[in-house]
Amino acid sequence: MFSGAHVILYTQDAEADRAFLKDVVGFDHVDAGRGWLIFRLPPAEIAVHPTDGEPKNEVYLMCDDVAETLKRLEDRGAEVSRPISDQGWGLVCAVRLPSGSELPLYEPRHPVAHTASP
Repeated sequence: MFSGAHVILYTQDAEADRAFLKDVVGFDHVDAGRGWLIFRLPPAEIAVHPTDGEPKNEVYLMCDDVAETLKRLEDRGAEVSRPISDQGWGLVCAVRLPSGSELPLYEPRHPVAHTASP
């Protein structure tokens, strides 16, 4: 029924953040025209969490080894905006995008759906 998911990051500096995803993160991409890059993401999953606050959406890039991934990104010039934090269910950190927003990284310690067989 569905062929994929399309994630949109709204940013104050789309050009710089696109360059970061291309050059620092190293995502493969296509040019949809006039430099409008659309990036290939790794396999994905979606979770639904309860909240007492306003509804919101979050995007995390999942890693098998978040410490190694963070080191590689730092070696490529990424700035760590949140150091690795052990949440019990996983390890979480974030790097700063050129626009100033964060790109969270996540090493889950629970079963993951994106590798499950249908």
